[in-house]
Amino acid sequence: MALFGFLSRDKDKDRDDKKEALDKGLEKTKEGFFSKMAKAVAGKSTVDEEVLDEVENALIASDVGLPTTIKIIERIEARVAKDKYFGTGELNKMLREEVVAILDASGTKDLNNYSEIATKTPYIIMVVGVNGVGKTTTIGKLAYNFKKAGKKVMLGAADTFRAAAVDQLIIWSQRVDVPIVNKGMGADPAAVAFETVQQGLKEGADVIIIDTAGRLHNKVGLMNELSKIRRVMQKLVPDAPHEVLLVLDASTGQNAIEQCKQFSAATEVNALAITKLDGTAKGGVVIGIVDQFNIPVKYIGVGEQKEHLQLFNRYEFVDSLFKN
Repeated sequence: MALFGFLSRDKDKDRDDKKEALDKGLEKTKEGFFSKMAKAVAGKSTVDEEVLDEVENALIASDVGLPTTIKIIERIEARVAKDKYFGTGELNKMLREEVVAILDASGTKDLNNYSEIATKTPYIIMVVGVNGVGKTTTIGKLAYNFKKAGKKVMLGAADTFRAAAVDQLIIWSQRVDVPIVNKGMGADPAAVAFETVQQGLKEGADVIIIDTAGRLHNKVGLMNELSKIRRVMQKLVPDAPHEVLLVLDASTGQNAIEQCKQFSAATEVNALAITKLDGTAKGGVVIGIVDQFNIPVKYIGVGEQKEHLQLFNRYEFVDSLFKN
């Protein structure tokens, strides 16, 4: 009995540590938003047009984006019109509910453990994103967290256009002690992906993560390359990849939305990882991206440590963002 009590306390501490990291990671966004919100409601007892104008400014300043901001404001206006005595004290609750509704509509699910993700064996993840967004670091952190969850992981260094990308992934594979298939710079990316899946099947890998080139200057070239990688993997695993993960840097704000647009056109992105939330006041971009592209967020980066790549939980995210 004592053992179960110890394990329960350990789980509670782990959950508390993650929530604390999330609170800290969203601090800059929250502070920027609430300083503007405080101005919006100063001296006001009810939600009027002036208050909503200030809320709109606060959302835009947090990089929620204009289309999503308009949607949120219109929904709040409709609720206020229904209840003429809606007070400013209820505004925070309303905002929480509307943001959760947007995340719900995208199919974003609350995952509590990395072991829940790998629903097939092997579970194949193809990672896409421009250079500099933290793509390779995210792959390293994913490998660490899947391994920690008891999964056998294999990496494939198919971003062969930059020596630095290959070298960095090798360093991560050594750091988290997982095998990697690496053919060096200049190798055919599709050939690397094929060999990675082949090796993963041979060695009984539970999760196979393939890095890809982060180029956007030639959309046709990118599309052809990603399609070729997908086709060769499907020769071995017909429904591969199970996850096409787009990595975006939250600190780039609206530029991240443009990247999402480009990569969604080039390949079938079905999951998002939003990195560097701890270093920016533009965390609202998460809401805008989910709303505009209807792609669920799966992972968020809220710090430098391996454990700081968290599984996305919409309720905890909204709680951290709107906690005053």
